[in-house]
Amino acid sequence: MEIGSIVFWLVLLGLAIYVVGIYNRLVTLKNRYLNGFAQIEVQLKRRYDLIPNLVETARAYMTHERETLDAVVTARNEAAAMLKAVSDGGVDATKLGQLASAEGALQGALGRLNVTMEAYPDLKASENMQQLSEELTTTENRVAFARQAFNDAVMGYNTYKQSFPPVVLANFFGHSEDASLLEFEDSADIQAAPEVKF
Repeated sequence: MEIGSIVFWLVLLGLAIYVVGIYNRLVTLKNRYLNGFAQIEVQLKRRYDLIPNLVETARAYMTHERETLDAVVTARNEAAAMLKAVSDGGVDATKLGQLASAEGALQGALGRLNVTMEAYPDLKASENMQQLSEELTTTENRVAFARQAFNDAVMGYNTYKQSFPPVVLANFFGHSEDASLLEFEDSADIQAAPEVKF
């Protein structure tokens, strides 16, 4: 075998290893952002589980505020349904936008509930309400951190996929679309933990 032939096969082998490396990196980065969304899902489900307890505790004190409480429950159910749709159908831009919109509505309903609770000193003094509010505040912080980690993973994936030479091979490997960030409509308000005063 002559040297030219050996060099040719070594270059071909090196190129194949390089292409496999690009494929593996794309898969790793995609799995990382999908895992990031799974972490958001865990925290949002925890939050959705806390809200009915919060509403039931408030309902005992707020007999004349049924409309406010029903709005929170409705917004919670719509956000939970959108989260399930994203989880079942894949993390795409349209569904993430719908989830962000549902989360914005839920955040608004919770904000109205907090304002309404100010008029009920017995409710604010309730130990159960204080505990639920603390858990909800903690969960909101976790949601913000999980969303940031997800968005960081999405940016890492998109940056690698759009760089050269991966951009040339990404479509061929089934990575044709960029991943979408999860941005809430009123992200400044959502990133700040809700302020609950007692």
